[in-house]
Amino acid sequence: KFVMYSALIAIRWLLVVLLLPLAAVPAAKGQDAGPPPGEPKKIAALCTVYGKWHHADVIVTKFLAGMPTDEGLIPPKVRIASLYIEQGEDDLGHKLAAHYGVPVYPTIAEALTLGGEELAVDGVLLIGEHGKYPKNQLGQEMYPRMLMMKQVVRVFEWSGRVVPVWYDKHLSYNWLDAKWVYDRSKEMEVPMMAGSVIPLIWRKPTGFEHPPGTEISEALVLSHGTVDRYAIHALEMLQCMVERRKGGETGIQEIECVQGDGFVRALRAGRFPMDMIARALREQADIDVAARPLDENAGSHAAILVRYRDGLRATVLLLNGYYSQRWFYAARVKDEIQTCEFVYLRPPDYNLFQPVPAFSYLALNIQEMFLTGRPQTPLDRTLLATGASIAAIESRHAGRALPTPHLAISYSAEGFAPIRPKGSAPTGASIAPWPPEELKSIY
Repeated sequence: KFVMYSALIAIRWLLVVLLLPLAAVPAAKGQDAGPPPGEPKKIAALCTVYGKWHHADVIVTKFLAGMPTDEGLIPPKVRIASLYIEQGEDDLGHKLAAHYGVPVYPTIAEALTLGGEELAVDGVLLIGEHGKYPKNQLGQEMYPRMLMMKQVVRVFEWSGRVVPVWYDKHLSYNWLDAKWVYDRSKEMEVPMMAGSVIPLIWRKPTGFEHPPGTEISEALVLSHGTVDRYAIHALEMLQCMVERRKGGETGIQEIECVQGDGFVRALRAGRFPMDMIARALREQADIDVAARPLDENAGSHAAILVRYRDGLRATVLLLNGYYSQRWFYAARVKDEIQTCEFVYLRPPDYNLFQPVPAFSYLALNIQEMFLTGRPQTPLDRTLLATGASIAAIESRHAGRALPTPHLAISYSAEGFAPIRPKGSAPTGASIAPWPPEELKSIY
């Protein structure tokens, strides 16, 4: 069944790509002037599936209904002009489209051209997350993000221009596809952002980050979830902090991932920085590691051990069942351990899934890129985190550390100024009831 389903999906996408217009055109570069002054920019939203609380919902819906933030419900400055939903009929996405008068097109090309012959939108939301897709032999869900991007690129090519693209989460489940997405976007000069929402959420202490040029010798991230789905969040969280170290980012030399019994063996062998773990949990969560050892119920825990090319070492722990939906960071800066919590949850008595305000700040950054044509975060960060997450899965499968010469990725985070919350925890409209009254019958 797996082979047959995989083959059918591959054939379907191959036919879609081959049937696109094949006229020889030069690669598109640069953008045009966009819509007339005063008219909001038109955005095409391309989704694998659009159900309640899917990534399509927590992102695209904010461009329809508004963005709940600490400062209030902020109306969007751009408008969703078209939708493409690969899986699902009469789902939330189709109902919201009908409510807001947004056409749903059967193909990506039609969503980008609004049913015409050339690119007719000013930005693209590409959300290839969730849906029913097969897994490969490593257990990775084979979301068709790169195949969706290929169709976007094809429309750019025959139209002779490009527009900004937001690309949800990691670039692909395999390195060749991820590198193709990155390289093609650079070749065509596509303004592009991708990656995790975690770098853009609340931080405690408020606004904590390292000054550029900080001397960091070791770093730690405590997170949760599966390696396939959540390592990208933890690794981007790590990157958004350590990329500011002295010398800038130079890339990763080696990755090792251990899980279950391997996690317990590594823990007992002293391979994790327990002083940093204890400090982060004590200062940020009031958890005493001595009273709650990490090897309790560690069957689903995982660790990713990262060795950077400049000597920096980092440990990413995914602790499932140890706490709920929490994200902690620590760094050894000279002789001092500094700690921080990335605050994702709302107050304990608040419904976990409403209104997922972290994605409001993501949406504000995406919108800013649509308006200015300049990405708010470096795509290089997501490329490096994507490669690291893939290498972690491959290391776990191989049962050993793997060298990563392909991750010799150097970049600087200077010049980027993302929009982030001003406080240390969600307040105001961020924790107001959701959905808005007008949408309750749809949800």
